[in-house]
Amino acid sequence: MKTLLTYRIILGSCFILMLLSCQAQEAEHVDKPIETGAEQTSLYLPLLEGKQVALFVNQTSMLGSVHLVDSLLSLGVDIKKIFAPEHGIRGLAGAGENIKNSRDKTTGIPIISMYGNHRKPKHDDLQGIDILVFDIQDVGVRFYTYISSMTYAMEACAREDIPMLILDRPNPNGHFVDGPTMEDDCISFIGLHSGVPLVYGMTMAEYANMVNEEGWLPDHLHCQLSWIACKNYRHSSQYSLPVKPSPNLPNMRSVYLYPTLGLLEGSVISTGRGTTKQFQLVGHPDFNDYAFTFTPVPMPGAPHPKFAGILCHGLDLSRMSTDSLRSVARIDIDLLIKLYHDFPDKAGFFKNYFYKLAGNHLLEQQIKNGMTAGEIRAGWQAGITKFMAVRKQYLLYPE
Repeated sequence: MKTLLTYRIILGSCFILMLLSCQAQEAEHVDKPIETGAEQTSLYLPLLEGKQVALFVNQTSMLGSVHLVDSLLSLGVDIKKIFAPEHGIRGLAGAGENIKNSRDKTTGIPIISMYGNHRKPKHDDLQGIDILVFDIQDVGVRFYTYISSMTYAMEACAREDIPMLILDRPNPNGHFVDGPTMEDDCISFIGLHSGVPLVYGMTMAEYANMVNEEGWLPDHLHCQLSWIACKNYRHSSQYSLPVKPSPNLPNMRSVYLYPTLGLLEGSVISTGRGTTKQFQLVGHPDFNDYAFTFTPVPMPGAPHPKFAGILCHGLDLSRMSTDSLRSVARIDIDLLIKLYHDFPDKAGFFKNYFYKLAGNHLLEQQIKNGMTAGEIRAGWQAGITKFMAVRKQYLLYPE
């Protein structure tokens, strides 16, 4: 009995030491700053040496205070072309605004627009290019168009037999998966892949690998894909974006609200474009019972906002704590239901493209039919469970 008791004490002590060791390792990991793929130049410079390089970048492609273009040029990389997605390389163009081909004012390198009618690199665009480097900050929401731009770039590279290198960045909404999954008849540029939830919880490199290996590129294409992973990143990491990812996502509060308020872009509700609190306000001129008011005006990044110059009544979400918003980790269906319920003209609440944002035709009908948030959310679970099994195969980082 004494021997057994001694063994149990030793075993218990070992368990405590193991637990303390794990906690110490976890604390050490948390204390280390996250390094983006772009910041690890020593890992990818050898891949670019002696090659003619194209960059797919925007205003988020930064190494501290220096743009990736300037950094690579200073290191002797031969950059021949820059591809710019929605909002352009400086991030000043409005959502959906056509970007024209131009030249970078600092370097003179040709910039080819990847938005409007020209959403993927063409054959001529890639002539003489040896490798395409992709470095753009995502926010982890399906209708945020950068994952579509990345997919089209992968397709173009695969057709031209050009390797593509992704410099990965953390996903600020990478700590959860939520929302309806995309259905085939709703696929568009704001949602290219069937079965993907509205919030997918993956970085760009993880998502690209999934697209490649699941055979989601057309014509059985397969991209020569590689990536530089982030250091010290977990999906549970709280990562504050050093540069706003687009003109109308000015801070982390708007980034956390975007999965919910982005759906309202497919309705008559203003989400604060044309104010200094974009995606932190919701309102409409006919919400007369709402005390809070704001008036959208044209501004850089929002040249034609909804209700420009018209007083809107609504809700101010800009005082909500970013920590509380992040910890909720789900789309706020109750807010969508409330706004629909309070709107006087229910027949005119949804626009004819809401289904493209939602990824299905059902969500609009569920809200119209008076279903609760819990009932709506329960209908998402089968699709999310199926996606999670696929997603798991391509994760580069621990949860």
